[in-house]
Amino acid sequence: MVLVGARTLVTWVDLPEGTGFGIGNLPLGVFLGGGRPGFRHGVRIGDRVLDLFAVTGLPVHATGTLDPFLVAGPGAWRTLREQVTEWLTGVRHRARVEPHLLPIDEVRMCRPIGVPNYVDFYSSKAHAQNVGRLFRPDADPLPPNWRHLPIGYHGRAGTVVVSGTPVVRPCGQLGPPTGGLPPFGPTARLDLEAEVGFVVGAPSEPGERVPVADLAEHVFGACLVNDWSARDLQAWEYQPLGPFLGKSFQTSMSPWVVPLAALGAARVPPPARDTELLPYLRDDGDPWGLDLALEVRINGQLVSRPPFRDMYWTPAQQLAHLTVNGASTLPGELFASGTVSGTSPEEWGSLLELTANGTRPLTLADGSTRTFLEDGDTVSITATAPGPGDSSLGFGEVSGQVLPARA
Repeated sequence: MVLVGARTLVTWVDLPEGTGFGIGNLPLGVFLGGGRPGFRHGVRIGDRVLDLFAVTGLPVHATGTLDPFLVAGPGAWRTLREQVTEWLTGVRHRARVEPHLLPIDEVRMCRPIGVPNYVDFYSSKAHAQNVGRLFRPDADPLPPNWRHLPIGYHGRAGTVVVSGTPVVRPCGQLGPPTGGLPPFGPTARLDLEAEVGFVVGAPSEPGERVPVADLAEHVFGACLVNDWSARDLQAWEYQPLGPFLGKSFQTSMSPWVVPLAALGAARVPPPARDTELLPYLRDDGDPWGLDLALEVRINGQLVSRPPFRDMYWTPAQQLAHLTVNGASTLPGELFASGTVSGTSPEEWGSLLELTANGTRPLTLADGSTRTFLEDGDTVSITATAPGPGDSSLGFGEVSGQVLPARA
C-alpha cells in the first residue's frame, strides 16, 4: 500500500516484504528471455517484470533500448506511468496483465539506453577535497573553478555496459620513465567509483540551453553507475587534458532507470553553497538535491555508505552547465554525478579515498585487506530513496567482477 497524493494505492501483485520495487517506483528497463522473442521494455514490480510490449502492443516497447520511447517526452512518460499504475492496482485488469508479469530470474536485463553520449561530473565537495588533500597537500584542495561550475569530462560512450558485465583489468602506461621508456602493463591501482547517473529522454537542440528549472522536461530518470578507474594510468596521462585511458576502458550502469516522477519524496535542498553562482546555475527556487542512500560492497562485504544528499552540484545544474555553451543532448544520453562521498570515512565512495591512495589498507569484514581492487573481486553498489508515504524505493544494483588483464 502506497499513499500517492490524496490516494492510497494498493497493487494486486504479490510483493515480497520490504521490496524497493512497489507501486510507487515502477522503473523501466530492457530485457531478453522470459519465453518472449526479441528485446522487450519492462517495468519492475516486486520480483517480477511487466512486459510492456505484450500489454500495449506498441512496437516502441519492443526495441533494444528505451530511447525510442524516451524521445516522446514527459507527456508520454506520464501517460505510461499512469497506465501501468492503473493496470497494477485495478483488479479488473488483472486477468489481462498478470500473464505478462515475468519472474525476474527468468529474464536477462540489458543496457537500458543507447548512450550516444556519456559525461561524468565531479560534484561531491567532500570527494574533491579528499582528492585535493591527497595530491595537493600544501594548496587549497579545491581547484579555483570548482565552486563556480560543475567540472566534468566527456567519457567513452561505447564502453558503458550493463550491471553484471565483468571488467577486464586494463593495461597502459603506468607512470613516468624510470630509465628510457615509461613502464607498461596491467594497472595495479584499479578503483571503483560509486555514482548516480541521469538518463536524458527528450533532446535539446543545438544552441539551446536547458535551464535548471527544466530538468524534468528533459531527464527521464536516474540509475546507478560505477565509473571504474585505473589510478596509475590516470595519474600519468591526465595532465594537461584530463581523464582518458584511466577511465575509458569501462563504466557500468544498473539496468533499471527510476523515473524522476517517482523521486518526489526524495527531493531535498542541496548543501549551502559557499560562493555566489552565475544566474544560469542558480536553483534557489526549485532545487534538485536528492536523498539517495548508497551502499558499496566488495565481495558482499559493506565498505561504504555514500550519501547523495550531500552532493554540492545537483543534476539540474549539471545539465544546465552541460548545455550552456549550446551543446545539444540526445535521447538515451547518460550523465553521471562523479564519485559520491560524504564527510566521514565510512561515507567515501572510492578506494582512492578509503585507502589514502593505497597508503592505508582497508580491512574487510572477512579480515582481508585491500589497497585497490584485486582480480576476482566483485564490486556491487546499491541505493535506496524515500518513496511515497512510508515506502522506500530501490535502484537495484550495479555490479561487476574484476578479471585478469589480457596479454
